[in-house]
Amino acid sequence: MASGPSSIIDDAWGHIPHSREATAGIGAFTRQRVERIISVSSGIGSTILGAQALVSALGQREELRGWQDVLLIAVFGTLILMITTCLLGRGVKLGAGTFAVVYVVSLAVWPLASVGSTLPATEAPWIWYLVNIATLAAVLAFTLPLQIVWTVLAPLLFGVVRLVQGGFEGAVLYAVLVDVSFALILGGVLLSLGWVLRSIAVGVDEARAQAVDSYARAAAADAAEKERVAVAALMHDSVLAALIAAERADTPRARTLAVGMAREALTRLANAEQDAREGSDAPRSPAGVADDIQAAAREVGVHVAIQRQVSPEAPSVPGRVARALVLAATQAIANAVQHAGGRGLSILVDGDERRVRIEVRDAGEGFDLAGVPDDRLGIRGSIIARVAAVGGTADLRSSKAGTVVVLEWPAAAARRTAPFDGDVSPAAAEGDVVAGPEEDAS
Repeated sequence: MASGPSSIIDDAWGHIPHSREATAGIGAFTRQRVERIISVSSGIGSTILGAQALVSALGQREELRGWQDVLLIAVFGTLILMITTCLLGRGVKLGAGTFAVVYVVSLAVWPLASVGSTLPATEAPWIWYLVNIATLAAVLAFTLPLQIVWTVLAPLLFGVVRLVQGGFEGAVLYAVLVDVSFALILGGVLLSLGWVLRSIAVGVDEARAQAVDSYARAAAADAAEKERVAVAALMHDSVLAALIAAERADTPRARTLAVGMAREALTRLANAEQDAREGSDAPRSPAGVADDIQAAAREVGVHVAIQRQVSPEAPSVPGRVARALVLAATQAIANAVQHAGGRGLSILVDGDERRVRIEVRDAGEGFDLAGVPDDRLGIRGSIIARVAAVGGTADLRSSKAGTVVVLEWPAAAARRTAPFDGDVSPAAAEGDVVAGPEEDAS
């Protein structure tokens, strides 16, 4: 059966892109944001260390003429590319990977470029300041195994280059050990931090995906249950009630009632796939609700006058609420006619500024509500849950003197009533409201 809220959700869902990229983005929400944070932080840190290295490079001039310009352009050019991609958030892997490779190559050719250098052993060359930026670039661009390789390779390669450049002197060896140890420790911290943040992000995304999947399954199960209860209520209200009335029809009035109920059942079955709200959602006055109840009763062969006590200040009732009240009242009337023979049947519609109230009364022998099986829908589904679904209440009082069904909808419910499409919520059917007229044995 169609439903208003479902059609709205379906329409909204249709505007969501379902491409492979969009689906992947939904499943990597946290990971994408963590990657963005890492790239921006890396861009800022690389800018600071790169500026320090550039100042040192312009002041040292230890490379041979011809090599210096090549190394400066290669290293700082790719560093600028990496910083730009990190800050813009586009092409980060390409920019960072390019710098990581160029830096290692520059380290490898450093001994050739600095032959005859007179740089003191205690003074670090400018390329030293970029060792951990190479590690950071690997964290941004490569998989974890390559990240580990770069974290170890860059400091060790720098140490070997410095030892070759310094002729393996004792002072140089000590300085290199200190520098390499520091670079390995800091590189390990950067590598671990990136791995931890990404692992947490993946875990959050997986938990989120599982939660969304669980919610989707629960929503599907809830929708199926609502559909099942709605179909059961329709069968009870119309088809089964008409069949029982036809089987028990032994008087002209009973046969007329059975014919009317059968006609109503066929109409509702024919319209089951149409608008489930079964009518306009335009507001109805309490007097209009009374007219609808009288017309619905007439359709099932019951001709009864309705007492009206409607104040001019009585609020209008939303169309979906009016339809729910009319259907519930009609079920109460049908039960009163079927089980009490219509003895003492009276209907009162009362409305004031606070609420709209409908009372259906008969003078039958009454029944024991506690003895009604849980799977009978005449009371729980067709009356109680239907009224509760639109923010109203249903109350029943039954004794040997007769049965009274009171349906009430407070004006305050207009602000919180959800669209009602005739479906009966299982939650409502399990509610604490205790009400309903006599119920058939179906």
